[in-house]
Amino acid sequence: MSITRHDPSPILSHAVEHGDTVYLAGIVAKNLDQDVKGQTKQVLDDIDRLLAKCGSHKSKVLTATIWVTDIRNRALMNEVYTAWADAKNLPARACVASALADPKALVEIMVIAAK
Repeated sequence: MSITRHDPSPILSHAVEHGDTVYLAGIVAKNLDQDVKGQTKQVLDDIDRLLAKCGSHKSKVLTATIWVTDIRNRALMNEVYTAWADAKNLPARACVASALADPKALVEIMVIAAK
């Protein structure tokens, strides 16, 4: 089976296709001056873009791992996430509080999806 890598950076590929599975790296917002809702929207828009590039869609997300820097921001992040998610095809999901690589980043999301 072939492996296709998309949007590489010096340390990672933002998306990797292997067979009928798409693996996304942890995605953070590009504009870190926004609040957690704004950052979450940016992240989910980028996830949509990467999934489409790989021939997938949010309805095919199998798992989502979400990191928030402050667990008190979970409800605000969930407002945006819930509006975005396909309610009939919800993935398995985890959400944990953790420090992120950039102190201005408030949320990071990583997903695995089927094609």
